[in-house]
Amino acid sequence: MALTEHEQHILDSIVIASDNDPRNPEFPADNPKFPASETYQITVPGFENVWLKDEGTNPTGTHKDRMAWEIIVSYRQYLLSKKKGIITELPTMSLISSGSAALAIQTQLKRYGLPPLRVLLDYSIDTHIVQSLDAIGCVTFFTDLSKKPLSSEEILSLTNNIAGIDITSDETLDPDTRFYDWLAYEIINSSPDYCFIPFGTGALYENILNVSKKEIAVSKHDPRFDGDVARLMNCNFLGATTNNPHSTATKLYSPHLPFSHYNEKWLQTYKDRGFCGKESNVYAVGETFIKKAQEIIAGQERIIKVEPSAVAGLALMLQMQDQLPRDTKMLIVSTGCTKLI
Repeated sequence: MALTEHEQHILDSIVIASDNDPRNPEFPADNPKFPASETYQITVPGFENVWLKDEGTNPTGTHKDRMAWEIIVSYRQYLLSKKKGIITELPTMSLISSGSAALAIQTQLKRYGLPPLRVLLDYSIDTHIVQSLDAIGCVTFFTDLSKKPLSSEEILSLTNNIAGIDITSDETLDPDTRFYDWLAYEIINSSPDYCFIPFGTGALYENILNVSKKEIAVSKHDPRFDGDVARLMNCNFLGATTNNPHSTATKLYSPHLPFSHYNEKWLQTYKDRGFCGKESNVYAVGETFIKKAQEIIAGQERIIKVEPSAVAGLALMLQMQDQLPRDTKMLIVSTGCTKLI
């Protein structure tokens, strides 16, 4: 089936510079660059060599903008498929979200004139977030997400999108290798000894570990890789999460993670095969340390806008400070702050 004039215009407007050429990057679409966000040194009492990867400069303020771009890339593939007659209609996508991912994705869908995102939210979500999602064009639905883990079929049913695609669970979208692959290269190219990463859905953590594995295992490196393999093999990737439903780090708490690949056995195979440092793990971080991390960020010379979830990595570093070396290179990944409408 041929594309409509509108669909052909959308297809023509989605320009992908390259899949992996650092001289011709794909993100952000308006002003592609690699690295797409800055990494700079910050001052943390008691430590000598701490760096911050700041994702707050992305279009809607967080690392979720990178995921949003990959959704547009997926739609380009669907448009080509429709043009070839393989499918007859463009699918509508659904997603469980706490706000950031939905805002980032819908911002891009609206820009390209694609079907609006259907978002499943918990009843307890902040009304300001709901208002922002409604304002940008999301179709919002609500349920009690704490009751049980939802299957892909249940998510699609609850968002009245039975024939659609659930981004939350769809493995064909390659969430653990593609959503944050460019960001993962920007991170590992810093060659840290310890890397502290906010852990919500687990997708960012998984992307980083998978890219690390790839570059350690291959003889021919991806063009984006400019790191130190020896240091990468020993880098400790530490995920920071919360098991507190009342945490200020609202973007990190989830009662269920049915679609995450992460578990102790999964990570142990990476450590046993030399794809990351032996101290790599995911830890729950305390509220006291989240608050202290925010205070430290607020005291930096340059303005860094973050939300509590974004500084969970720094909070974990502070929580573990008595067992960490003070002079090795620490990289804190800050996932930014959502720019609500």
